[in-house]
Amino acid sequence: MSWTTIAYYLTTHWLEIAGTVTTVLGIWLTTRRTLWCWPVVLAADVIYLIVFYRAQLLSDALLQIFFVAFTLYGWWHWWRGVREEGEVRVVPLALRSLAIALIAGAAGSLVLGELAKRLHAALPYLDATLTSYSLVASWWQARKHTANWWLWIVVDLVYIGEYLYKDLWPTALLYAGLVALAALGLRDWRRAAAAS
Repeated sequence: MSWTTIAYYLTTHWLEIAGTVTTVLGIWLTTRRTLWCWPVVLAADVIYLIVFYRAQLLSDALLQIFFVAFTLYGWWHWWRGVREEGEVRVVPLALRSLAIALIAGAAGSLVLGELAKRLHAALPYLDATLTSYSLVASWWQARKHTANWWLWIVVDLVYIGEYLYKDLWPTALLYAGLVALAALGLRDWRRAAAAS
C-alpha cells in the first residue's frame, strides 16, 4: 500500500474516521458512568448522521436523529440522578418493560422497513430492524438499565456484517470495538448494580 493510497483513503474517509474515534471515546466514557459521555456521544451522533446519509443507509441516518434526542435526554436524566444521588446509579429493568420494549422494537422494524423500502434505501429491512432495536437499547441506556449492554452486543454484531457489506470498513471495525466496549459496560454496570 503506497502513501498516496493511504493519504487518499484518509482524505476521503476522514469524517467516518472522526466518527469512529468519537464514538469509541463516548461509549468508553458511558461504560465508566460519567456525565462526560453525553457531549462526546452527541458529537458522534451528528458525525454519523452525515456518514450514513452519504452511504444511503437512511434508517441509520434517521437513527442518528433519534440518537441526538436520546443523548440529550440521557444527559439530562443522568445529570439529574447525579445531582440527587451523587452518582449515576444502575436501575433494574422490569420484565413488563422488557417485553413492551422488545415488541415495540419489532413493530418499529416493520414500519421503518416499509418506509425505507419505499425510499429505495440499501438493505431496508435489516437496517430498519437494527435501527429500531438500537432505539430500544438507547432508551434503556438513558434510563440506566444494564440490559442495554446485552442488546447492544447483539445489534452491534449484526451491524458489523451490514457495514462490511456496504464497504464501510472503519465503521465495521468500530462496531467490533463497540461489541468489546458493550461487554465491558455490561461487566462494569453489573458490578455497580451489585454494589448498590
